[in-house]
Amino acid sequence: MTLTEQLQKQYTEEQYSAQEAQLLAHLISWGPVVFQVARLLNKYGILQLLDEHNEGVTIQQIEQETGLSSYAVKCLMEAALTMHAVLIDDKNDVYTLAKTGWFLLNDPLVRVDIDFNQDVNYEGWFLLDEALETGKPVGLRHFGDWKTIYEGLSSLPEQVQKSWFGFDHYYSDHSFGEALKIIFRNEVNNLLDVGGNTGKFARKVVEYDKNVNVTVCDLPQQLEMMRKQTAGHPAEGRVHAQPINLLDNNMAFPNDKHYDVIWMSQLLDCFGEEEIKSILCRAARIMDDKSRIYIMETLWDRQKYQAAALSLTMTSLYFTALANGNSKMYNTDDMSRLVEESGLEIETIYDNIGMGGHSILVCKTRQQNLI
Repeated sequence: MTLTEQLQKQYTEEQYSAQEAQLLAHLISWGPVVFQVARLLNKYGILQLLDEHNEGVTIQQIEQETGLSSYAVKCLMEAALTMHAVLIDDKNDVYTLAKTGWFLLNDPLVRVDIDFNQDVNYEGWFLLDEALETGKPVGLRHFGDWKTIYEGLSSLPEQVQKSWFGFDHYYSDHSFGEALKIIFRNEVNNLLDVGGNTGKFARKVVEYDKNVNVTVCDLPQQLEMMRKQTAGHPAEGRVHAQPINLLDNNMAFPNDKHYDVIWMSQLLDCFGEEEIKSILCRAARIMDDKSRIYIMETLWDRQKYQAAALSLTMTSLYFTALANGNSKMYNTDDMSRLVEESGLEIETIYDNIGMGGHSILVCKTRQQNLI
């Protein structure tokens, strides 16, 4: 595995003094309550209040603004102080916002991750050991009796759906504009969107080009959500649906027309390695020498910043505990190997797409493997 230059030093050399490492270890050991304090500082508007008053805010002012008791405010603020979210001026007895608190308030990805972990993952994490040992998403049990979260996505409680889609779309939405420019460097008449979910990308495609047709492949439940999202859209007639269970190796990809582009956005990280090879092999069977697969993924080893790599490797354990039990956020070496083992080869890699640190792998078939 080759780490990006920005990350290489972070993971090959010790970064902390003994004292700093001990503090980090304690933050980890108290991680669940540290998380909850951070969430509640936002929920009760305390961080926002501090952000609006650079001169500082007293305990009494926080009580008045939040309606919380003196006891509750003191517990939260003392915890926030020791986790470096706030600072205190002990002469005037006022609290101000620290840099960590500012990011908890203002970094949109942090806010998305907090909602995702609270509403979707928090209870499921408790069964992470069983999920790792069995390869099954046992943390999903409290939501419903499904084999994967995708089967039950349309049936999840409204707030859970909101946080799930907020997380999912944050990583992809900011990348679509740049991705479309890359895809349409060549003429595209027909695009196959594999795992198209709610059809958000399909809508972007038909808005970008007035001639292209898009076929969205996904589970029937997802396609029903897609139809609702595209109903009444001016280009509704150019967005088509094709039900498919990607876990069924016998289900072929649609071959009713020539697809110039087969698009897979944040799809393959939802599957285990053998499943990925099955998906790519089936895609290869409907390709010719002019077809290309565009795989957009957040490969954790190609990130510019350590915070992004951390978020992605932790996301792997969401897949373990709740999504399906066997997928993860892959690195470049593993994804490249799976592409090659599927009879494909990587033609080009585009990095740093959008705000989410996406990469796009453009793949073509190896001529001898065409069917």
